[in-house]
Amino acid sequence: MDKLSHKREKCRLCESKNLKLVVKLEPTPIGDDYVSSDQFDKKQVTFPVELFLCLDCGLAQLLEILNSKNIYVNYIYKTSDSLGLVEHFRSSVEIIMKKVEPKENSFVIDIGSNDGTYLQFYKEKGMRALGVEPAKSIAQNAINTGIETLPKFFNSKTAKSINEKYGKATIISANNVFANIDELIDMIKGVQMLLLDDGVFVLETGYVLDLLNKTIFDNIYHEHLSYFSVKPLKKFFENNGLELIDVERLAPKGGSIRCIAQKKGGKRTVSEYVKEVIDLEDENKLHEPQIFLDFADRLKDLKKKIQEIVGKIKDEGKTVAGYGASVGVTTALYNFGLDTGNLSFLVDDNKNRQGLYSPGLHVPVKPPAELMRKEVDYTIILAWMYNKPILERNSEYLNKGGKFIKILPEFKTIEVGQE
Repeated sequence: MDKLSHKREKCRLCESKNLKLVVKLEPTPIGDDYVSSDQFDKKQVTFPVELFLCLDCGLAQLLEILNSKNIYVNYIYKTSDSLGLVEHFRSSVEIIMKKVEPKENSFVIDIGSNDGTYLQFYKEKGMRALGVEPAKSIAQNAINTGIETLPKFFNSKTAKSINEKYGKATIISANNVFANIDELIDMIKGVQMLLLDDGVFVLETGYVLDLLNKTIFDNIYHEHLSYFSVKPLKKFFENNGLELIDVERLAPKGGSIRCIAQKKGGKRTVSEYVKEVIDLEDENKLHEPQIFLDFADRLKDLKKKIQEIVGKIKDEGKTVAGYGASVGVTTALYNFGLDTGNLSFLVDDNKNRQGLYSPGLHVPVKPPAELMRKEVDYTIILAWMYNKPILERNSEYLNKGGKFIKILPEFKTIEVGQE
């Protein structure tokens, strides 16, 4: 029988053992493992969520590694579910096409291709596209829409088989998946093997400087094993036959970076912005423990505020719900002590979540209309990065006397007529 998890002892970028615990969150089950009522007897084990900093290369990372088969084979998240991500990918493809200027019918590979949304835009540009996606049902969805997809995990072995069947690629991309891969050295060997001499590797991932500065605690969960900055990535690429040539800071996920790398000695020049971003990281002392310890202290303060206001509302005999039912909401529920004892239910706009129950705590998920039907007095916006669209879509709830509680970027109660 496969182990449910194991603990890593070395940094996944530089293999150093010089690792320091800097943020300790509450243990949670797999964050996206929402269940139906007939699955309540299913044991949902909690695992540590502890962030370590490599004191040699500067990578922030989780060392408790869950068995990837338990997370991804029956994965339910789809790119098209995420507000604004489809348009972001459309724009990204436009940008990459202008930067790389690939010939017509060039070969593009997307690692962790999900439902094929990203590759669809390359196909529209006349590129040959191949996705690699371990979630079998999602991979099949992509195939059904015309995106050839291999239902596998990407590693050097998979890369070898792709090379034998399809040849090398002009563009290899990894969007919001690099952080999910444990064996990154083996993975990057696969990328290096598959890349044409004039090809590029395009990596898009969350940016740890934004995570810390904006208190994006809900991006920390078991799927996200690494929390990247540019300086460690530059060194990592150099150690594995690649060269970082460009960096761009982006808005999605609360703050991301797009990195472009080529084979060492490639024809493209290195952008000055690479040095600028690394200088910014050094100025913020991003690769030292203190910035992480300060982040942990802000989380403790936020938990105290939430518990105080929820306690006061319950003492007054009023009701509280939560808005959001994502993987990050699981992090929020466990770390802020929110369960069926103090939350009536969660609501979410995603119909695929409605009717399910949150991982471990089994808080029911309902449609947003339930806020008015049940006359909920207060609703905590747990999906806080979507404060604006949530408030806009639920103006009627406010007009009927309901109140929203924003937790970030500022802690504030919102009544009718307020923003």
